[in-house]
Amino acid sequence: MPIFSTSDDPGSSFPELLRRVGLGSEPIVGVSTDLMRELSVPHATTCVALTYADGVVMAGDRRATSGNLISHRRMEKVVEADRHSGVAIAGAAGAAMEMIRLFQLQLEHYEKVEGTALSLEGKANQLSMMVRGNLQAAMMGMVVVPIFGGYDLRRECGRLWDYDATGGRYEERDYVATGSGSLHAGTVIKVGFRSDMSRDDAVNLAARARWEAADADSATGGPDALRGIYPVVATIDADGWTRLDDDDLAARYEEIVTEVRSR
Repeated sequence: MPIFSTSDDPGSSFPELLRRVGLGSEPIVGVSTDLMRELSVPHATTCVALTYADGVVMAGDRRATSGNLISHRRMEKVVEADRHSGVAIAGAAGAAMEMIRLFQLQLEHYEKVEGTALSLEGKANQLSMMVRGNLQAAMMGMVVVPIFGGYDLRRECGRLWDYDATGGRYEERDYVATGSGSLHAGTVIKVGFRSDMSRDDAVNLAARARWEAADADSATGGPDALRGIYPVVATIDADGWTRLDDDDLAARYEEIVTEVRSR
């Protein structure tokens, strides 16, 4: 375990360390709500996560929109936080990406300082504090609403947390969906969910939920075979984070297309 003198101890909080050395982000002041609304800020859309017998599946589309325009087609909305946890985000894209990067650094910093990884519950609490720290920007329209999931090595099971814009965190036992297409995606998962699902069945259900959300919500991107762009889908189990490759997802979505055409 690392040993520091009292004057050199960096502490276990990376955001607090940044503030101490003068590198922390400054609060938004002197900016009117009307001006913030006029900014064409890219927003991320629908993400889902669900538990299965051996862990969790997280999935998110790649599209970011600015009003009626598609601003980005290859955005990464589902990101590995560390080996046994991940974050999926919906909301203001810039603020969300900064939050995820800071969260990743916080987990790495804690492990280096304390000599051990933070518990999954502790990681969920850390993310809650970061979402709460974004509240001022959220009140001006820069809302970030993440999903946090991972494999709990102590309980030997997958766990999920949902958040609101104030930093409130809520553990979900089965599944959670966030973003503009969350109603459609959540309904699909609700109908098809089983607690004893295999990894393959859970991935298929997440892919189907993403398909239906994209079909009903214009801000949610679906699979784009022409450009070779597919949603980010990852699983987290006892062996850690695994992202599915595009060839695997292309085959799964081809099966969905075949099923839809046969109706």
